[in-house]
Amino acid sequence: MFTGIVTAMGSVEAVEAMGADKRFTIQSPYDAASIDLGASIAHDGCCLTVTTLEQTPEGARYTIDASSETLRLTTLGQWQQGTRINLERSLKLGDEMGGHLVTGHVDGMAVITKREDGDNTSFFEIEAPPELSRFVAKKGSVCLQGTSLTVNDVAGDRFTLMLIPHTLAVTTWGDRQVGDAMNIEIDLMARYAERLMGSAG
Repeated sequence: MFTGIVTAMGSVEAVEAMGADKRFTIQSPYDAASIDLGASIAHDGCCLTVTTLEQTPEGARYTIDASSETLRLTTLGQWQQGTRINLERSLKLGDEMGGHLVTGHVDGMAVITKREDGDNTSFFEIEAPPELSRFVAKKGSVCLQGTSLTVNDVAGDRFTLMLIPHTLAVTTWGDRQVGDAMNIEIDLMARYAERLMGSAG
């Protein structure tokens, strides 16, 4: 489990094709001594397993494997050498819950349809797939690119966000532009509420 509070930005150092799957080498600022082989780390909101690990002057360099299904359903299929990514270590018992409960199981991809930068905040309009947009609620939570965010407003399949400069600086949101695809994970509570309502019917 995760919280959607990004703790570091990493980058893709190498991409290796393994048939229909891919292996990514990631450089992160984390201390390699604090990571176990087999650990789960969220990469742009996608929970992936550390398969090899070494310490470098910049931090920890490690590899993760992504299946063809993951590559098809998430933005990982677009990753290439130099791609910057949001990272979050898995939640430990007793950790502060700064965002909302996030599983790291991406539901699909949304798209940025508008960005307007102001003096104090940046406005983003996001279009979610129709099968997911019904789970997005005004003032509710949504996870995009591994970042826990509060929905400002909703209209049809589109919803809006207001991001402060700090968020833009410590995540890859500062790089995001109109047309960019985003990994989206809907709120866990919304998922269970829909399931319960369906069962009640």
